[in-house]
Amino acid sequence: MILCGFAIIVGFLTTRQIGIQFNDSVRKSADYLQGRARITFDPNTGAPDCGRLGDLASGESAKVRVYYFDGTLMCNNGGALDSRPRIEPKGSFPRDEDGYRVEARQVPVSPTGYAYILYARPFSATKATIAKVRFFLVFGVLGGAALALAAGLLVARRAMAPIAELTATAREIGRTRDPSRHMPQQEADDEVGELAATLEEMLQALDRAQSETEATLERQRRFVADASHELRTPLTSVLANLELLEETLHGDQRDAAASALRSSRRMRRLVADLLLLARADAGRVVPHRPTDLAQTLVEVAAELEPLAQSADHELSVDTGPGEVLVSGERDELHRLALNLIENSLRHTPPGTNVHAALAHVEDEVILVVQDDGPGIAPELRERLFERFVRGSGDGGPSGSGLGLSIVRAVARSHGGDVTVDETPGGGARFTVRLPALKQPAVA
Repeated sequence: MILCGFAIIVGFLTTRQIGIQFNDSVRKSADYLQGRARITFDPNTGAPDCGRLGDLASGESAKVRVYYFDGTLMCNNGGALDSRPRIEPKGSFPRDEDGYRVEARQVPVSPTGYAYILYARPFSATKATIAKVRFFLVFGVLGGAALALAAGLLVARRAMAPIAELTATAREIGRTRDPSRHMPQQEADDEVGELAATLEEMLQALDRAQSETEATLERQRRFVADASHELRTPLTSVLANLELLEETLHGDQRDAAASALRSSRRMRRLVADLLLLARADAGRVVPHRPTDLAQTLVEVAAELEPLAQSADHELSVDTGPGEVLVSGERDELHRLALNLIENSLRHTPPGTNVHAALAHVEDEVILVVQDDGPGIAPELRERLFERFVRGSGDGGPSGSGLGLSIVRAVARSHGGDVTVDETPGGGARFTVRLPALKQPAVA
């Protein structure tokens, strides 16, 4: 817009000045002809002789005519104005006619009288000059706009490069969740540099807060792990004494000892669950050994058979032919299978069928525990493996809400994972995938 306004102003002033100069030149040429005019008549024929007036004006492609004072044509140089105008004494000059600028001057005629010299110069050269000026102005506007656009883009790109770099770094920090990374330092002491310094200070504060939080969580994990480990010994002693009391006491005292024994066993199981989760959080890996998961699944089914019969469930197990070996800790894998099957038995209505199956697919061992019960509510399914999440059917002596979180912790500590989905009939199906133990090649 600035270039267009500048071009309009310059074009207007330039064309106006060219027109003024052209008119001045025509006027001066007409004055020059007036001063050099020598019009005479032949003594013999009486024909008028205008001398070299035409030669004086031919350099500018101009036309010259001489008229008597009454408007009769006396001399003619060029035919552009042959037909008109008819010069009248009352006519106004200068004027524009037929693409010419026309000036008229009065000159004396020998021996007496006067005549009019009509001098006309074409506008064509002036119009060509004006057209060139306008062309160069338009070209200058377009070229200047293009150069300004290119320069603006270059400057904007260089100006926005630090912002783009800060944005990319912030996006990468958000993706990795690593506040220990540093923002790129800016050399210029401007708003962008101040923004980078502010973001750097914020990241340092977040890094310190995260480090403090992780240190606190690590201390809590160690405390839970150590406390759970230390509680196992006195709990074992308490259980042994309560079992002895239950055998020796009678009546109400025996019932009280049995109730305390049940609570102590529940406490031992809860402590064992907390210890297992604390070890998983702290990254403590229990030594793994080759374990036959098929045998473990059979032992779990035998252990839970009384529970299945008391709840009127049909429990079936399919381990496939032969051993199914994985590298793991036997007690933890036993707990994984136990929690999965017990979860299905406790949280499905009587008469539900629960089926556990093992399969060896390529490099994975797949354990599937499914039932034909009512399934799991969609809003609960995504949070099912979180700690202390309990469904509407949880409760009883073992409803701590840690069973499935232990399943996931054990599966991940063994290099696998667990998922839950629906069976074709609408029941729940839990799938555990673990790396299979590679057998050594036989020579």
